[in-house]
Amino acid sequence: METLDVTQIEPRLKHPTIFQKFDALSGGEAFVIHNDHDPKPLYYQMIAERGQTFDWEYLKEGPEIWEVKISKLKGKEKPLTIGELVAEDFRKAEVFGKFGLDFCCGGAKSLKEVCEEKGIDEKEVETALAEIESQPKNRQQDFNSWELDFLIDYILNIHHKYVKESVNMLSEFSSKVADVHGENHPEVIRIAGLFETIARELEPHMQKEEIILFPYIKKLVAARRENTAMEPSPFGSVEAPVGMMEAEHVAVGRSMDEINRLSNGFTPPEDACPTYRTLYSKLDEFEQDLHRHIHLENNILFPKAIQLEKELLG
Repeated sequence: METLDVTQIEPRLKHPTIFQKFDALSGGEAFVIHNDHDPKPLYYQMIAERGQTFDWEYLKEGPEIWEVKISKLKGKEKPLTIGELVAEDFRKAEVFGKFGLDFCCGGAKSLKEVCEEKGIDEKEVETALAEIESQPKNRQQDFNSWELDFLIDYILNIHHKYVKESVNMLSEFSSKVADVHGENHPEVIRIAGLFETIARELEPHMQKEEIILFPYIKKLVAARRENTAMEPSPFGSVEAPVGMMEAEHVAVGRSMDEINRLSNGFTPPEDACPTYRTLYSKLDEFEQDLHRHIHLENNILFPKAIQLEKELLG
């Protein structure tokens, strides 16, 4: 299978070259792109411009080398990813959460793929999704229909605010539990360290969104709404900061997954004190909020911002 070394291509020609390569494929054929960073922005551009006509499979995932196998589908469109399913109807997040399926950082896979990876009966999940679909839909949950500037304000006032209010308390509780119970339950020492890493990474991450990325997306929305010209940003395409934010989401998500595993799904032991039990309860709450937070950005805000910028700037 041919490998396209993207690092050797002039930046402005990278995506056009990849699209030209993809368009020349016949159904069932594939090639591999070799890159020095996660090419996730390319994925969103391909979704926007080619639709569900390809498979995207990571062969290597950094930190220095990224390789993705891109395959052209035969005859029929690719099924929706679980991230896209939740973007269409956020109520489905509850179903995926119940079955332990990652719809935020891991939301770029189909239901069939994630069920096979987890050893879960796909039919059982489809039945639960169908039950959700049969219930009346609350308009307030239809994030996919919101204007992007309104969605950004929601993320700031709900999710960024929650993180800022929670990290200090969780850091304090995790440190205290590690000090008191670490001898009998060494996993809590590791949990405290992992959460400190999460707190340390989320603060500058949210600052970059609040100071750089979100204001630029709001300018895009205003330019379309007011039919005014939009000048290119100093950082180039919005795909650059989006790619960085998504990579940081993956890092935080992996740390949170590890905390979930170490805590046995946030289940405290029988000898846990009230602080210990509160810590696990709040970590569970924090993970659920993080999943919703990352989903809104990765699966709705970011791909729509990329598409909007392309419409305005070409």
